[in-house]
Amino acid sequence: MQTSLKRMEILGGSLLTLFCAASLWAQGSNGGSSSSAPRVAPEARQFDFWLGEWDLMWPGEQSGLPAGQTGRGTNTITAILDSAVIQESFIDGAPNSLRGMSFSVYNQRLGTWQQTWVDNQSGYLDFTGEFKDSKMILSRKATTKDGKEIMQRMVWHNITHDQLDWNWEASQDGGKTWKVNWQIHYARKK
Repeated sequence: MQTSLKRMEILGGSLLTLFCAASLWAQGSNGGSSSSAPRVAPEARQFDFWLGEWDLMWPGEQSGLPAGQTGRGTNTITAILDSAVIQESFIDGAPNSLRGMSFSVYNQRLGTWQQTWVDNQSGYLDFTGEFKDSKMILSRKATTKDGKEIMQRMVWHNITHDQLDWNWEASQDGGKTWKVNWQIHYARKK
């Protein structure tokens, strides 16, 4: 038993040494200092309008509620990993609600925004796009259950400090025309 524990201590120490060396190598020429944040492109601040805690409202029929009811939820948006990544935590206020998270990053090499969404209904979506003409638009190609190719996009618009609108849209003609399937109004929590 003592021999096994001694081997584990040696192995653990070796792994710790390897981890530390890899960490220092990954930090590159900043000499291991954690005080200097990586440089990010100015475009990486384009999603900062979304940061904060939000109350959400939408026409209920867009999310399966009876006509005339209002859907409600919350969304908390934070900057993480040296403010290089925007993290979303969405909660639909209905029973058995949709809960999801997204991670958005400005890819300097490609010159585009990228977002990955996952949720409690086994959803996984990936988007790319840009901030242009006072709107953030992220889109993706998708395939319907019957095998038809469509486009989907999210549009953040009517952006002010205290509110904004978000649309979930689809196009069946390669992006020539778009249909709004879900529109959410954001109001910043006071």
